[in-house]
Amino acid sequence: MLPQKAIPDTEDKTRLSYVKAQQKLSQPGGLASTIPVVIITLLMFIGAAAQGFWPLTDPARYQCYALTFWLGSNATHMLPSVQCSFLNLSGSHPAFHMLPLEYPPLTLLPFSLPLLAPLAYYQVAFAFLMSLVIIFIYWLMLRYGPPGGAVAFLVFLVIGACALAPMRYDLLPAACTLLGLIMAHQKRWRMAYVMLAIAVLLKIYPILLFPAFFIAEQQSTERIYVPADSSLRGLPSHLYRTLLGCVRWRWSNCLFFFVPLLAVTGFFALLDFQNAVVSQVSYFLHRPIQVESLGGSLLWLAHLGGLNWRIVYDFGSINMYTSLNSLVAPVLTVLFVLAVAYIFWLQWQSRLTLTQTVIALTLAFITTGKVFSPQYLIWLIPLLAYAGAFNKAWTILWGSVSLLTMFIYVAFYSQILNSTHVHMPVGFFEVAFIRNILLALLTLAYLFNWFRTREQQTITPLCPELTPPSFSTPFTPQTPE
Repeated sequence: MLPQKAIPDTEDKTRLSYVKAQQKLSQPGGLASTIPVVIITLLMFIGAAAQGFWPLTDPARYQCYALTFWLGSNATHMLPSVQCSFLNLSGSHPAFHMLPLEYPPLTLLPFSLPLLAPLAYYQVAFAFLMSLVIIFIYWLMLRYGPPGGAVAFLVFLVIGACALAPMRYDLLPAACTLLGLIMAHQKRWRMAYVMLAIAVLLKIYPILLFPAFFIAEQQSTERIYVPADSSLRGLPSHLYRTLLGCVRWRWSNCLFFFVPLLAVTGFFALLDFQNAVVSQVSYFLHRPIQVESLGGSLLWLAHLGGLNWRIVYDFGSINMYTSLNSLVAPVLTVLFVLAVAYIFWLQWQSRLTLTQTVIALTLAFITTGKVFSPQYLIWLIPLLAYAGAFNKAWTILWGSVSLLTMFIYVAFYSQILNSTHVHMPVGFFEVAFIRNILLALLTLAYLFNWFRTREQQTITPLCPELTPPSFSTPFTPQTPE
């Protein structure tokens, strides 16, 4: 038994509980650290497999996209007629000319792998693949995360995505983003950009993170001017000095982001330019405000005051159409732009690490977006665990957001049986409003460091010999074990 070290009373007790749990599981001479992830992943897989024969799940849509890409539109006859009805096919389309409507083309790779199983077991095979991704992320946390990070990842995953993780592919871009951060912290910038490019090719949202990676790279090599003060009065001169030094910036590594991005997108554009490029932007721009988003909560308040609305299932979600849509959506966009500008301003001044910047940008994107989907929490869960964001404030705020999100998904969406005439269950908007207020509060708290949400506390390890490497500073290179 290795000697134990005392823990100062000043440490956050909630955070230390995660650390103690992980270190107890990591005692030498056993595989105890794998038991929790195996049990939790198995239970989630069983829950997903139980839904694996329903024709209207998200994996069922993935199956339609994969089959029609490889075999053409006639492949829909191999599946139940209702399963691929969302494609609204008119006429016959040859193989290799049907791409996903709302997803980047590279998603066809993870969508196609489960086709190796019998068609009837496609969704079960997909859930199995996502279960492997969960185990992989857990391993990354054990190896590269902070003390307690692996346990925090499992806890956050259970309370925030236990009903969704194996049934969505969002774990893949989340894992790629996490790998990009790990590579960046090891100053392996080329691989960091490659992983970020793959994440973008799987889900568009990580493209927002590219400037954060670029700024972090320049700061790590001291090639960018960092202002000494944060006053707005000196902002123009500081910006001028920063841009003046752009000739010293390291640009070559950016190619490892843009080349894969352009090459893969260009390849699919040769097959179908409309769906490979145009439809992605058009789909995002034309989506209305979804009922579960912050904008949806604002429209609900207006509806209580007499505003007429129409709730319709389209764009793959339940959306709201009112006379205020044209006002609420731009306001949310302005708030998002202001938040992004503020986040990059903090990073430029070295007041945010790369990981903190990535978390802040993702929070701002989710909170101010026209759409809130429960699987969006999956994007943040590995990042929060990796950043050590599991102190008391995070556990309370993030735990509340997660539990309410799962309650909405399980208790309310299961009552909506008719997508043609949508009737929202009683209590849906009230619970969504509370969750959105908490999420907005959490986002503001992180941006302005309320409740010490951004504070990187130093953990005194109970057993330092067993503690995996962590990142107390943004650019400390790590040596693999």
